Amino acid sequence: MIVVNYHDDLNEVQGDPVLVALLSAPHARTPFDRTEWWRNLADNCKLQPLVAVAGDGVERAVLPLMRDGQRLSGLANWYTFRLAPLATPGADRPALFAALARNLARKTRRVTLDKLGDEDAALIANAFRDAGWTVWQEQCDVNHCLEVGGRSFAQYLSARPGSLRTTLKRKAAKLDLTLYDSFDADAWAAYEAVYAASWKPQEGSPAFLRRFAAEEGAAGRLRMAVGHIDGQPVAAQFWTVEHGTAFIHKLAHRDDARQFSPGTVLSAALFEQVIDRDKVDWIDFGTGDDAYKRDWMELVRPRFRLDMIRPRHPKNWPLIARHALRSLRGQR
Repeated sequence: MIVVNYHDDLNEVQGDPVLVALLSAPHARTPFDRTEWWRNLADNCKLQPLVAVAGDGVERAVLPLMRDGQRLSGLANWYTFRLAPLATPGADRPALFAALARNLARKTRRVTLDKLGDEDAALIANAFRDAGWTVWQEQCDVNHCLEVGGRSFAQYLSARPGSLRTTLKRKAAKLDLTLYDSFDADAWAAYEAVYAASWKPQEGSPAFLRRFAAEEGAAGRLRMAVGHIDGQPVAAQFWTVEHGTAFIHKLAHRDDARQFSPGTVLSAALFEQVIDRDKVDWIDFGTGDDAYKRDWMELVRPRFRLDMIRPRHPKNWPLIARHALRSLRGQR
């Protein structure tokens, strides 16, 4: 018998040892699937979790949701690379998520999920359709990534664009570079100073990032680099590594140091670290189709949005009409 529960207090998860194992290392294979990530989003980004859990014996399926006005959305924001439905190994995923979808009809009239991979989007779309929801799916973003394929850093670098390799030859020696695999308060202060002087917009939640970096450093998953010129920090990057994947979370350089290409030099140093020493299989550059990512990455994966609504709810009828109109325009 499948039982569905909801948790708006993430401390409640600690009462279920099966959930604790599912939502923590080593089972959770990315930062975005862990209770610590969700708790940080709640504490420092002011999101309101509502984690939906379907259980059948020792099997669990989890859909990380949050309250979002009159609907439920995926428990994620701009720091999240991708959202995923989670389940214990060997669980009957279609049955468990279909049960969640049926039960969610009692909670809300609309569920919107962003940043889903193709297989996860198909799983959730089918579960909600089977439960009587109307589902619209569209691509909302892309994910640039690299499959290392057993190459060394030198082999990987030889396949990069000639302009990038030339830049490294000309500029690498001009930068004093320090790598970190544990959290260092001075290095983090340097990162924040560089980011503030960069071309990037104001950071959404500095407290979120600092806490995440400190937690990853304590767990041995942090990979960070800071570059100096004449003693001044001019570039910084923040990566993490786990389960054979390196995640590139943040990178920035000072506008007034652009002529030294410090971002390119730091990227190369961290690529060498994760490929030759951490021996990762994949490198994930997150979402966004920034042109510079194409110099480093070789694959592009789509990310999808699902908008799922209860078709018999009168307040959804204008939304159904708008979706139908958009679909008709897209077919012309």
